[in-house]
Amino acid sequence: MSQTIQQELLHLSGSGLLRSTRMIAGRQDSTVTVDGRECLLLCSNNYLGLAGHPALADASSRAACLFGTSSGASRLVSGTMALHEELEQAVARFKQTESALLFNSGYAANTGIIPALVGRGDTVFSDRLNHASIVDGIILSGAKMIRYPHNDVQALARLMERQCGKGRVLIVTDGVFSMDGDLAELAGLIELKRRYAAFLMVDDAHGSGVLGSQGRGTAAYLGCTEGIDIQMGTFGKALGSYGAYAAVPDEVRKILINRSRSFIFSTSLPPPVLAASLAALNMVQAPEGEELRKRLHELVQYFREKLRQNGFTVAADPTPIIPLIVGDASVTMDFASALLADGIFLQGIRPPTVPSGTSRLRCTLMAAHTIEELDRAVEWITFHGRSRGIL
Repeated sequence: MSQTIQQELLHLSGSGLLRSTRMIAGRQDSTVTVDGRECLLLCSNNYLGLAGHPALADASSRAACLFGTSSGASRLVSGTMALHEELEQAVARFKQTESALLFNSGYAANTGIIPALVGRGDTVFSDRLNHASIVDGIILSGAKMIRYPHNDVQALARLMERQCGKGRVLIVTDGVFSMDGDLAELAGLIELKRRYAAFLMVDDAHGSGVLGSQGRGTAAYLGCTEGIDIQMGTFGKALGSYGAYAAVPDEVRKILINRSRSFIFSTSLPPPVLAASLAALNMVQAPEGEELRKRLHELVQYFREKLRQNGFTVAADPTPIIPLIVGDASVTMDFASALLADGIFLQGIRPPTVPSGTSRLRCTLMAAHTIEELDRAVEWITFHGRSRGIL
């Protein structure tokens, strides 16, 4: 086994696909210490900068003192605490649904929700660029998976016309696509969901807190909240905490409690995390949250325009996810290493996270960034991009 593992590692290294971790010191702020050196952080999903907010830290520490550091068991054994239900009720109000159910992560949510709703004999239509956790959830379900071209509602309609038969039908999509930063065509998906009596699930991990009125997410931003059966979201990105949720009708919540294995068989989220998430949820709906979103969107527009002025092809999407396509995986990682040497921590993204030939630098902005920091980032990105023939 050792020899075959070594060969696999050599292959990954030679293909520019070998991954390793980097040590980050300090809070997820606009600057962090990476492997002992201070760098501008341009690859965090902490979009509103709440991961280091004193209100979240205070709520978390108070909850630890009052309720301890663990729930002690799964929710169905002895692990349901008052904070779990309080947070679920807050999520339901936030997403304007009948109820909600907590999960331990976005991955646990998607791999728990999908197999609880569909199985053998059912069909799932999945956008080709959906997150890996969605794909894994479909595989675990045993349902037939049909992947439609990215954001192509017409192609999906043709596939559904040919493929829909007996059994349940589920359409599932990211709300904001995590590697491209574009939005799902929700209006078209809702129309198809109604035409074919399907369920519609939206993974809004990267939209919640960032888009729409009071940060309610992609569906609110697009005016498409009616007709979505399951809204999955996370607390670990714009909300600066950890965990995930499904905002759903009451009957779907009951099914998930009884069928979702990642819910049934996991020790539930601990009190300090729940309290931090509650504080964040309150904040994103308050005036401070509105100011942070306004600041973030101004920075996003500024950064996108500066990159265009310097010769990069950048879409006009409203999200803080801005991909710079390089293509080759090895060139991408060399680009990222050069930026890190100059104090810009910007990760290269390679297959299997993105399709072969589309390796990229995935820039993500935070409300904590300054114009001066973004100008410095654009300067170094442009310099190293030109030296590598990217522009």
